[in-house]
Amino acid sequence: MSLEKEPKSVIRPTDDQARRLAKELIRTARFGALAVIEAETRHPLASRVAVATDLDGTPVILTSTLSGHTSAILADPSCSLLVGEPGKGDPLAHPRVSLFCSALKIARESAEHERLRKRYLSRHPKAELYIDFGDFSFFRLELSRASLNGGFGKAFELEKQDLQTTVSPLEDWASMEAGAVAHMNSDHRDAVKLYAQTLLKAGEANWRLACLDPEGLDLVAGDKVERLWFANPLKDPSELRPALVALALQARNT
Repeated sequence: MSLEKEPKSVIRPTDDQARRLAKELIRTARFGALAVIEAETRHPLASRVAVATDLDGTPVILTSTLSGHTSAILADPSCSLLVGEPGKGDPLAHPRVSLFCSALKIARESAEHERLRKRYLSRHPKAELYIDFGDFSFFRLELSRASLNGGFGKAFELEKQDLQTTVSPLEDWASMEAGAVAHMNSDHRDAVKLYAQTLLKAGEANWRLACLDPEGLDLVAGDKVERLWFANPLKDPSELRPALVALALQARNT
């Protein structure tokens, strides 16, 4: 009988804190490292891409046919995306998540394309200069699983259901979002500022609401991105207004 001990696993059990961290890394990412396989050489190719998310948290990229990674994912949609920006000190001490994905090209004339276009521009407004060029296309990076490194000694393996937000009914959320975001930014800038500066302690800046979904809000100011989570996920778009009012009251009473 062998006396050798089984190696101790470095993977921690997945918990709600790990799920929240992975989702936040995805939702707040402005860019990421996309890894693909070159069709001609079968060599790995890593590229920096700008990132947004769909309502359910699926990463979204906008790419040109002139880019090597576009031809690669058209030939083989299997890819990975690494997100998580390092801060001061040791870059390996900061959290990041590697997402295992399959790239799905979005038809230009579809309702899905229009939804992703709005959400992408809310995060990358300068992309309006080229977003409608004929050689550019949106891809949803459909999630299958992820490897989360929350810092030294904090490794987790997550599944698709750990990473995505339930959005139902999708059409109702999509039709409501653009109007709600515009309304908050035009008529309730004071509340948006309170969300960022009081609740998130994000510092004084020209904060605006970029996107929203059943689990929270994405707030941006220039290159800064912050995520504000609702206390509980919303089940229906009708619950949004009371949730926003409650957050504003919470901030004013803090």
